[in-house]
Amino acid sequence: MSGEPALMSLVAVAKVIGARKISSREATQSCLDRIAQWQPRVNAFMAIEADAALAAADAADAALAKGNIAGVLHGVPLAHKDMYYDAGKVVTCGSKIRRDFVPTTTSTALQRLKDAGSVRLGSLQMVEFAYGPTGHNPHYGAVRNPWNVDYITGGSSSGSGSAVGARLTFAALGSDTGGSIRMPAHFCGVSGFKTTVGLISRAGAMPLSQSLDTVGPLAQTVEDCALLVGLMAGADPLDPTTSSRPVPNYMAATTGSMKGLKIGVPTAFYVDDLDSEVARVLDETIATLRQEGAEIVKVELPDQRQLTAACQIVLATEAAAFHKRWMIERPQDYGAQVLMRLQNGLAIPAVTYLEAMRWRGPALAAYVAAVEGTDAVIAPVAPMPAVTIAESDVGNSLDAEAVIQRITKFTRPINYLGLPSLSIPTGFTGKGLPVGMQLIGRPFDEAGLVRIGAAFQRATDHHQKVPKLA
Repeated sequence: MSGEPALMSLVAVAKVIGARKISSREATQSCLDRIAQWQPRVNAFMAIEADAALAAADAADAALAKGNIAGVLHGVPLAHKDMYYDAGKVVTCGSKIRRDFVPTTTSTALQRLKDAGSVRLGSLQMVEFAYGPTGHNPHYGAVRNPWNVDYITGGSSSGSGSAVGARLTFAALGSDTGGSIRMPAHFCGVSGFKTTVGLISRAGAMPLSQSLDTVGPLAQTVEDCALLVGLMAGADPLDPTTSSRPVPNYMAATTGSMKGLKIGVPTAFYVDDLDSEVARVLDETIATLRQEGAEIVKVELPDQRQLTAACQIVLATEAAAFHKRWMIERPQDYGAQVLMRLQNGLAIPAVTYLEAMRWRGPALAAYVAAVEGTDAVIAPVAPMPAVTIAESDVGNSLDAEAVIQRITKFTRPINYLGLPSLSIPTGFTGKGLPVGMQLIGRPFDEAGLVRIGAAFQRATDHHQKVPKLA
């Protein structure tokens, strides 16, 4: 094999390791070499475990030499958001409060990837307690965008977006409660999959909002995401909210074409007040979808502003409930912005929260009725490309909530409804910053989104572009 193994897709590297064309050690060393170059610039890793990773890679190579293969990720090095419990390893959740927390159990999602043979590179930075959309962290420093280190990565899966974008890991787990997978995917030029609530177990993942949290991957390609979702999905006795429905073959969906599919474009909200370059990329994306055989139709959605507001009520209340004891005992150990947002949640009346929860069913039914006859809806992930770290560092100032609301405007309605949404790289701005779009599907129709996203990536090369060290 020639070139840098770290630049390969997850699916490609898994195949060549399995075929013994390259070793797990070579793939792991390639990632570690890039980490050594990029980490000082992007601050994507919380912990780098080079010696342990190489030892695990050697063990994977030895097992493979004897004909013993653990699974489809045998020997593939990965790093994940530092909120997935891994027994015996420090899991900080991006916080000071859990700086030294060592869990005794391993999260189900992470365990399923380990069972498939993956090797641990370390852990990835994140926004404090996964509560923030920019990538700022007052305890461990901002994570930086590999395309331009003066710009944000998006949050809260900041390290995941940056590390996958810079090709420091072949994929990474993120979490999405209000857009925390899709925003880093959009800002960092990678694919990110927010799955349907209940598809993947949340057991052993640090909670933020019990009814909104979802587990999902960030990776170079839609095909990579499909592989990972297929490995993680399915019922889990440790998480009674998981669905017991059979897990589809998501990899089979990666070969389908768009011919005969109907893709909806919203008439309002998701197309309003867009940055001019995001609007241009949306038009170019729609043109490509049409060129690949999809029929583009207009869809009139119910008022999405109400969904955004309802999502904020649910998220703020549930996050405050989880953090109540720490807010009383250790308020000084929170960053200013996260503490402000958690305290705001304490002020929401129970009646308001219950009304927002009760409205979810009717709101979902209204949305599904509005998109009847379409296979997916296409929309921007955010109204703008990445903004600078300096201009978004608003802390707990009076306009902090307004900045957060603008960034998360297009992602929160999807979380409130519990729908799947796949973010894919769709272009670049004149300054060379990535722009992503999200494909929004019906509940548990991840396979439909995979089909469209993979077909789009066969027709384009946005996902293959790699940032360069300045």
